[in-house]
Amino acid sequence: MTNNTEKEKMLSGETYNILDPDLIADRAKVSQLIHRFNSCEAEADRQTIIHQLLGKFGQNSIIAPPFYCSYGKNIHIGDNVYINWMCTIIDNNEVHIGDHVMIGPTVQIYTAAHPLKAEPRIQGWEVAHPIIIGNNVWIGGAAIILPGLQIGRNAVVGAGSVVTRDVPENTVVAGNPARVIKKTGL
Repeated sequence: MTNNTEKEKMLSGETYNILDPDLIADRAKVSQLIHRFNSCEAEADRQTIIHQLLGKFGQNSIIAPPFYCSYGKNIHIGDNVYINWMCTIIDNNEVHIGDHVMIGPTVQIYTAAHPLKAEPRIQGWEVAHPIIIGNNVWIGGAAIILPGLQIGRNAVVGAGSVVTRDVPENTVVAGNPARVIKKTGL
């Protein structure tokens, strides 16, 4: 039996309870920052807010509003990243996005997963696993990235794909579930 907080369990990949009052409070604070970011018209003000919101936000990176996330501080974005509008990152665990990454509109990145049985879901139990997106990756619009995956450097994820397993570097994946359809070289 561990004495870890629900947040510590969440970040370590253990089962945790999403209904924990501290986690609810954290999400409420983030929700306010996201609302400010999404309604702000001045780019300089948006940059200030995004630096408060995220764990890391690299140089020359851009997030086009609206943008949505759960906790913010678990998202680490490299340099020269472009995230198009309506991206949703469920960052209940860490999400690392490398340098020179392009993420299309309405992409969804999920670290959280839920039990298959209804009762534990009703009680608020879930688990979260980190996601790592390598350098020079392009993720096409409306793609979905599931928990615990790595997308290798120079990879391309086709628009509308559902990524259910790791993506090797220098490949193009597409489909539902996404499968390697081409190797790209460098």
